[in-house]
Amino acid sequence: MQKLGIIVAVVVVVLLCHFTFTSAQKVLQLDNQLPRLIGEEEGNHRLVLITQDRQTPFWDKVAEGAIRQAEIEGVSLEVWGSYGMNKEDFLKNIEVAIHSKVNGILVQGLDSPEFKELTKVKASFHGIPIITVANDVPMEESLRRTYVGSDQYTAGQLIADELIQQMVSDGQVVLMYDREREYYQRERIRGIKSVLNMYSKIEIIEVETDSTRDQVKAATRDVMNRFPQADAYIPVNANHVGIMISEISKRSQLDPFLIYTFDDGPEAISLLAQGIIDGVIEQEPEKMGEWSVQLLVEWLNGETVPLNHKGYLTDLKILKVNGAE
Repeated sequence: MQKLGIIVAVVVVVLLCHFTFTSAQKVLQLDNQLPRLIGEEEGNHRLVLITQDRQTPFWDKVAEGAIRQAEIEGVSLEVWGSYGMNKEDFLKNIEVAIHSKVNGILVQGLDSPEFKELTKVKASFHGIPIITVANDVPMEESLRRTYVGSDQYTAGQLIADELIQQMVSDGQVVLMYDREREYYQRERIRGIKSVLNMYSKIEIIEVETDSTRDQVKAATRDVMNRFPQADAYIPVNANHVGIMISEISKRSQLDPFLIYTFDDGPEAISLLAQGIIDGVIEQEPEKMGEWSVQLLVEWLNGETVPLNHKGYLTDLKILKVNGAE
């Protein structure tokens, strides 16, 4: 019986490896030949843009750019999204798109095993190209065609460079990020640290939190208790900045603190305009939407084959509280 169990286990492993290898081979082969259209004439492609941050300023701009470019290209584009970072609905939308046999999927990358299973196995098995937008998942983990969006490592460096100018190279900096750090957060943190670590008098205080509102509140209270003299706060997940500010303001004035974040949170730009935070990394969400549709259509029409697996990077700049860049 033990030998039989071992044999069965070996067979299962071999079959799984074969299935994954076959899916990956399909992706690589398709890059070297004209794409196979799914029962539709060229120019009438069905595309879908899927996000998990529906109706936020950043993703609304991504959708606007994508819709505008789809009209130019003469293709059909639907925008699907979940609300309140509902990952189950988000993943379900991807699965529905795959089973609907759309010609291509533009998607906000999610660094999770479930997302990678959908893109690396199911989508590639059906020959559906995927482009990640704004948030990337590395090609080798997702088999996505390419990425369109910001260089998040550079975004982290920009924030740190500005912070250093304001702090005069001395003080405590709180980095708050999700406990399950997604790839884009890891890149931002890496960029921030690459700058701050060059200054021996800068102390980096790292705070992990779950993404729920209550957990972010608790994490902010805890770090203020432990490090009351902290000089600066950087919520790496921009969705947390409003919650963090609400908790800080219950204890003290916000003026003594330097607070920087990124523009892909729903409140970041508004808080900057009100002078509540000191700076925001501004990305190009409309350009991301336009460019991702253009590239996907070019791939489907055999005009750009293969796409650059390393990605297509949009511009970044820092907006400051006084309106300067």
